[in-house]
Amino acid sequence: MTNPDGTIQVRINGEHRRIIGGMTIADLALELGLEPTKVAVERNLEVVPRSTLGQVLLEDGDDLEIVHFVGGGDHKVAVDDDSWTVAGHSFRSRLIVGTGKYKDFAQNAAAVEASGAEIVTVAVRRVNVADPKAPMLTDYIDPKKITYLPNTAGCYTGEEAIRTLRLAREAGGWDLVKLEVLGEAKTLYPDMVETLRATEILAKEGFKPMVYCVDDPIAAKRLEDVGAVAIMPLGAPIGSGLGIQNRVTIRLIVEGTSLPVLVDAGVGTASEASAAMELGCAGVLMNTAIAEAKNPVMMARSMKLAVESGRLAYRAGRMGRRMYADPSSPLAGLI
Repeated sequence: MTNPDGTIQVRINGEHRRIIGGMTIADLALELGLEPTKVAVERNLEVVPRSTLGQVLLEDGDDLEIVHFVGGGDHKVAVDDDSWTVAGHSFRSRLIVGTGKYKDFAQNAAAVEASGAEIVTVAVRRVNVADPKAPMLTDYIDPKKITYLPNTAGCYTGEEAIRTLRLAREAGGWDLVKLEVLGEAKTLYPDMVETLRATEILAKEGFKPMVYCVDDPIAAKRLEDVGAVAIMPLGAPIGSGLGIQNRVTIRLIVEGTSLPVLVDAGVGTASEASAAMELGCAGVLMNTAIAEAKNPVMMARSMKLAVESGRLAYRAGRMGRRMYADPSSPLAGLI
């Protein structure tokens, strides 16, 4: 069924996506940057002849698998390249970790390594001019090996956040950044009016903002419209460890945007990270859950496995829920 905005929802290689109604499979391939003559397409478990890709119209609810040949050599990568992309940057790890609250930089670095994360968030703070030779994060986590994601933690106005990120870009050349503008100190909930305004200004200045926001699909769509490159709804208040409080709205955000969606804040343990991934999120960002664990390095490893497990479960497609029991053993031939 076509939605009022003229779009339909399809599933492409395990990912939900909204597209314009009336598109053919060939049209979709071109929109995805693929050459229709160089791919094979399965639609609802049936192979579509390549000669008909330009005639077959897509319908709401279609499940597509699009494949092509890749070079040989490293078979592990070729068999299952489940990377994700944000603003032109591709990553295999779907776990992003913070760099605060650890007892020291060494523990932080060990946790990052155990997590397998390829991105770490970093706060922008004043240099300690009284001790300029004090250890720095870059001494332990190499920004040439791990992508630094400057964030605006602690900013309560759009102006503060914009100023912070301008300085971050000057310091490290970063344009991929994490924007958060907080409303007040008790809840650390985002101020969406200021967040939307700052997102628009930053995007116009060439930044690629990944944006912390409320778990609201309408707000998420507005962020996409003004230039966000990723939507990062909170699962629960920052640092609370309460887990995802509203799976319905997170799922609606995933289904309603073409951008990567990463749960940011509130995850407290591995099962909650897995739950976020089972909703179809592109990834999970966390800090306190690892840093405040009794064994941060062990918890980091646990979170890595949980994110991978949740992603596999999402791609596999869970069984349908039933109101009544359904025996798994055949009844035919019962003694």
